[in-house]
Amino acid sequence: MKKFDMIIKGGTIVTDTETFKGDVGIKDGKISRIEVGLKEDAKRIIDAQGKYVIPGGIDPHTHMDMPFGGTYASDDFHTGTVAAACGGTTTIVDFAIQSKGKSLKEASETWRKKADGNAVIDYGIHLALTDMNEDVLKEIPLRIKEGYSSFKLFMTYDGLRVTDDVLMNTLIVVNENGGLTGVHAENYYAIKYFTNKFKEEGKVEPKYHALSRPDLVEGEAAGRAIKLAKLVNTPLYIVHNSCEASTSEIKRAREEGYPIVGETCPQYLLLSYDNYEEPGFNGAKYVMSPPLRDKKNWSYMWKALADNTLQLVATDHCPFFMKQKEMGKEFFGKIPNGAPGIELRMALMYTYGVVEEQFDLQRFVQVTSTNAAKIFGMYPKKGTIAVGSDADLVIFDPNIEKEVSVEMLHENVDYTPFEGFKLKGYPETTILRGKVIVEKGQFVGEKGDGEFIKREGPTFI
Repeated sequence: MKKFDMIIKGGTIVTDTETFKGDVGIKDGKISRIEVGLKEDAKRIIDAQGKYVIPGGIDPHTHMDMPFGGTYASDDFHTGTVAAACGGTTTIVDFAIQSKGKSLKEASETWRKKADGNAVIDYGIHLALTDMNEDVLKEIPLRIKEGYSSFKLFMTYDGLRVTDDVLMNTLIVVNENGGLTGVHAENYYAIKYFTNKFKEEGKVEPKYHALSRPDLVEGEAAGRAIKLAKLVNTPLYIVHNSCEASTSEIKRAREEGYPIVGETCPQYLLLSYDNYEEPGFNGAKYVMSPPLRDKKNWSYMWKALADNTLQLVATDHCPFFMKQKEMGKEFFGKIPNGAPGIELRMALMYTYGVVEEQFDLQRFVQVTSTNAAKIFGMYPKKGTIAVGSDADLVIFDPNIEKEVSVEMLHENVDYTPFEGFKLKGYPETTILRGKVIVEKGQFVGEKGDGEFIKREGPTFI
């Protein structure tokens, strides 16, 4: 009998704390040995000479098959996770949205039906609360015990947003039961004011989506959410920070010793308001919330990511075909909010983070995998290369050069916001719990390979 199911030989192993040459032995879906020159037999040996062996990427902010604005995100749990796998991501955490009048249990069951048997990588689920009452409040501890340990509240959007008192009550109950609350931070009333103003003035093109949600709209809401968390003495996670206005609020709170954590996304590091000025209706490709910002924010955001003001990079992957975006051809307020990004996250962060010397290889692993595993209760099962951890691994070739085009991607959508971007370094092989699911860039896994992850409470970093 072979001692290992697989050995990955001769690669440069990169974790969140160190980089070293070595071999990785895998048995029964777990990492069973890490050392130089493993000589035991294995059913399969993969040569990783000249390549990095890194933990599988973790994207803790995706929206597969999500209803929005009268349509649905174009990637479901099958197509979206195939794209994720091809891009070096082995775990996502998606958002189950509570419907009005429904329970959190019904929300989780609805999303599990979407995901179970369809996902090709592992997945956790956040619960997004939109309709709070006493019964829902009592449900929270039960859902945390079932492994849904993180919750999200929207501070904007008709039909989704919650009031400040609901946010405070949720923060308290979730924290008391060992979970973590996150917020989408934008000021509802300010957005409503500008949206109505622009509509009345006939300013209806896609760029007015961004102009109706200026950076202070985000900064105000982030600051308010942090203050509410301080008032009730709880941690807080702020999703998709796009600019200095919000990120500086996190920086201030962390410097004061508060457990406030947050993410950003590749689009806020690499794209800008200028994209909305593309001719015709092309600006609609970039309609997302928060919107793209003035590029003067880029240096601040990269620094915040490097110095741990922000802990990780997610994607907020929520794609729509251009035909769907055209629902808002007459008025920007009708354009479905969201853009694709799940497949390029790892390569973009390596190219523009490591190669461009914004941060080192350890930080690359932290912001694309390890920190998400810690914050969202999956560590050390996920997010690291250690004996006993799941064998979720990516063989990353730093010498592959590509120019991004929509044709090379597996996302179920007809454009990418990163068209034409130059990449230096790309995932070659993706391994999920010891099974190769992407080989030489081709998906070779099976529908249903992914498993639901019961998650625990957060570890703060």
